[in-house]
Formats: sequence, structure tokens, C-alpha cells
Amino acid sequence: MTGTGVVAAVDLGATSGRVMLARVGPGRISMRQVARFANDPLPLWHGDREALHWDLPGLYRHVAHGLAEAGRLEPGLLSAGIDSWAVDYGLLRDGALLNLPHHYRDARTTDVVAAVHKVVDQAELYRRNGLQFLPINTVYQLAAEKLAGTLEVADSALLIPDLLGYWLTGTAVTERTNASTTGLLGLDGAWDVELRRRLALPNLFPDVVEPGTPLGPVLQGVATAFGLHRSFTLSTVASHDTASAVAAVPMDAESAAYISCGTWGLVGMELPAPLVGEAGRAANFTNEAGLDGRTRFLRNVMGLWLLSESVRHWQRTDPTVDLSRLLTAAVTAPAPAAVFDVDDPLFLAPGDIPDRIAAWYSSRDLPVPEGPVRMVRAIVESLAVAFAAGVREAAELTGVAVRTIHLVGGGARNTLLCRLVAEHAGTPVLAGPVEATALGNILVQARTGGLLHGDVDALRAEVLTAFPPRRYEPRTESIEKAG
Repeated sequence: MTGTGVVAAVDLGATSGRVMLARVGPGRISMRQVARFANDPLPLWHGDREALHWDLPGLYRHVAHGLAEAGRLEPGLLSAGIDSWAVDYGLLRDGALLNLPHHYRDARTTDVVAAVHKVVDQAELYRRNGLQFLPINTVYQLAAEKLAGTLEVADSALLIPDLLGYWLTGTAVTERTNASTTGLLGLDGAWDVELRRRLALPNLFPDVVEPGTPLGPVLQGVATAFGLHRSFTLSTVASHDTASAVAAVPMDAESAAYISCGTWGLVGMELPAPLVGEAGRAANFTNEAGLDGRTRFLRNVMGLWLLSESVRHWQRTDPTVDLSRLLTAAVTAPAPAAVFDVDDPLFLAPGDIPDRIAAWYSSRDLPVPEGPVRMVRAIVESLAVAFAAGVREAAELTGVAVRTIHLVGGGARNTLLCRLVAEHAGTPVLAGPVEATALGNILVQARTGGLLHGDVDALRAEVLTAFPPRRYEPRTESIEKAG
């Protein structure tokens, strides 16, 4: 196929989702948003415990309506693909969803981590799957399901983008980049049968497929219910949103680090193969699958969640609170006396983040940032320090001489953050594209459909042409404005 064509990217984040239309061809990528919707945690009571779930049926409805709008605007739509956050899944029996998928911020894994490590300790897990320790990893969630007795009922499981794809097309698969976040995929790229046996976990996930695998047209019943055209094909993309984002980073992987900054901040490098030494495990770096067999060697850092959840808290008593105005004011606010540890588990659950940050400072006899503006400055400064430290540690572990840091995602809009990262890292920051995740989704579809050709580096060259990044040099003078 030659010339240009139109594809639709369904990009689901932990706080919102959207459907993007893109016209793509050699030397051309143009995008527009056709649907956007909230993705809020759904609290439900399980006996005496409040549990967090995802409203997957609601998300499915939004996705279907968004794709219907995409087809209405572009009757010649060629394909669509879905990416989302990692680790979470739905349990099924005979193709039917058994319960609403748990939210990874739910506390149910707290009591099972030690039980898992009693059978397979952290060091062995890292040697087997290369993943950093996070209590949200799928392997711990499934151990919690086993303890609750729900695994006895299920006969299959699908990760979130694969579940939505199944509901749309009737085809059940497990896409590789997301599978690599479960803790159940071995470094050889196959499901780790021995690990599953030792943990007494059933074989639930379907076979692993690569990004760019066609799933088929939407089911006739789905098309009728939502007014969808059946002319386009749904296909897998790099369905872990970070994998899609990294695929769209216009970098030279041999001399660059990246920060994919959204709800989470993912800080690391792209490697040709996993790096699973003890030093990487001790530093809590993970090895996840990327596009074209590349490895995403990175660390999860708490990201813009700290800002968005703080604003959400303040807006409960003052609906006029606006993040962009707070960021502008934070530019001239004094830097905090000390930065706080953004990765403290204290900040993982939803709720009053500003109060928890204040408690963190108070418990260490440090001055508490007073008021929203100073609190925002402390958050941004602390994130920048954590991101810069992550880059330095990644460079030490890999031996890569980092000449540039690429910051993509929503954080690329935050001029204060970008400038502070450059200052604390002492390395130029190239900011953008903001829509990296949707772009990575689009690039894989375009290659699958013959609109673009070449490996991931060739796809990145298209991004660099269409979305040149903004450069921030390290400097010591005060920051004058935020964007």
C-alpha cells in the first residue's frame, strides 16, 4: 500500500481515555482527538473492606462510541488499536466476565507479597522475569485472587486492552509488551510454566502475539449496537501504553535516556536485550518488552499522579483550583528546603496527597511547603530530582553515556518540570511529543497496514519530522516561566 491512510488509536490512561484519528503516510502524521472520557476508580465494598475496581463496561461503551465517531468522520478508516496501562486484567468463564477488574491501586496484594516470596524470592523472580518489584504486578494480584478463591471459578484471563479487543472482535490473545509486565512471562518470551506451577496458579492467559497482529473486524452485534462500521480491522499494537510511548520517542537509543511522564514516570533506556544482574534488581529497574524485540530497561517513578490527585483534593473544597495557574505561580515560588521521596508507598493510594506530603516532611522535622503553590513547587522539584537520579542510575547500570534525555507524554507540556530535569540531570532535555502513546499506537498500525515501513528507528524518524521536540539546556539561573 502507498500514499496515506487513516487509523484510530484508542489510548486508555489510568485517569482518562481518548480516541485519536490519524492520517499517516511517509513524511506525514496528523492527529486529532474525536473522543475523550474520564476513567475514574470505582470503589465497591467487599464485606468490611472498600475495594477499588475499574469500570470496564463503562470504558468499553466509551471506546465503542469513540470508534463509531471515528468511522463516521472517516468512512475509509483502515484500522484501530487499543493501548492501556499494564498489569490489570479481567477473569472470565466461558467468555463471560466474572467480576469487575481490580484497580492496581487496590490494597489487596498487601498480604500476599510475602507469601509469594516465601515460595519464590525476589532475586529468583528477577532472574526469571526481569521485573522490578512492585506489589501491583499481576503475579501478586493473581496470588490474591487465589487466596480469595476466585481463580477456582475462572477458566481464562485477559489483560485490559486484550479484554476490550475480545469484546469488540471475539478474538482472545495476549499482546507481548503487556504480557511482559505480568511477572509470568519468562525472559525467553514464553509463559513461565514452572513459576506458575510453583505458585499453584492455573494457566489462564491465551497465547502471546506480537504488536501488529490483526484481530479482525468488529462483531456484527457490536456494530449494530453502537453504529460501528465493519470495514476497519482491529489489530494489536504495543498495547502497554509505555511500550507505545517509547516506540514514539525520537531518540538515538545508543546515547539517550527517556522519561515517559504521565500518571507514572517511566525512566530508563532502550536495550537490545534484558539486563538482569543483581545491581539492576537492587536498583529496582525492570526489563519489559518493547517494539521489534527491544527491551525497555526502566524504573517506575511516581509521576503526575501526585499533581492530579492533589488538585482533585483541593477542588473538593475550591472548584476554582487550576493546575496550569498553580504551575505558573510555582515558577517564582522558592524551592523546597528539601525534596521528598516521591516513591514512598505513602503516596500510592488515592486520597489527600497534600496532607500525606506534609506528614512526610513533618515526620522528618523538615519544613512543610505551605499552601497549594509551594506544595506544587515541592512536587515538581521532587519529581525532577527523582527523574534525574533515575537517568544517572540507568546510565551507570547500562554503561550508556547519556547525551540527551527525551521527556514525552503529558509532562512534556510542563515547562517547569522539563527545565528542572535538565538542571538536576545536567543534561539537555528534549521535550515531546506530548501524544507519544497515541503516536506509538498509530505507528504500529500504519506499519501493519503498509502505510509506513521499516523498523522502530525508521518509525521514530517519522515522529522527529512531524513533531520536532523542544530543547531545554541545563542552566543555573532561576526559571522565568512555566507552560
